[in-house]
Amino acid sequence: MTRVAFQLQVRPELLDEYLARHSPVWPEMLAEIAAAGRRNYSLFLAEGGTLVGYYETDDDAAAQAYLASSAVAARWEAEMARFFVDLDGRPDQAATALAEVFHLEDQLADVGDSPASDIDNRTDTEGSAS
Repeated sequence: MTRVAFQLQVRPELLDEYLARHSPVWPEMLAEIAAAGRRNYSLFLAEGGTLVGYYETDDDAAAQAYLASSAVAARWEAEMARFFVDLDGRPDQAATALAEVFHLEDQLADVGDSPASDIDNRTDTEGSAS
């Protein structure tokens, strides 16, 4: 499984309309995202219009290709393009990819091989990292 995160910048003057367009998203677009193989898809909006998206997929290249050839996705992305700052191309194809620097489950799996892991034996009085 591949985890994908991306960032876009929503035009501040269009934030309210952008939010309205996602409540709800067209049912046929939701179906296309699922058919492309994207799961656990979320969008997060920070102050000032910074948008971070996240999804999981088994084959991101295939998911991208599926959506690139979808008439529904093309129509949705054409309508959404005006909401973004400095975007060259369709939002679903031209968003800035983010590098993953930490994943809890991966690191837990790496330390899980050690006998009597300190993580499993920690008491409530010990601190946690963030």
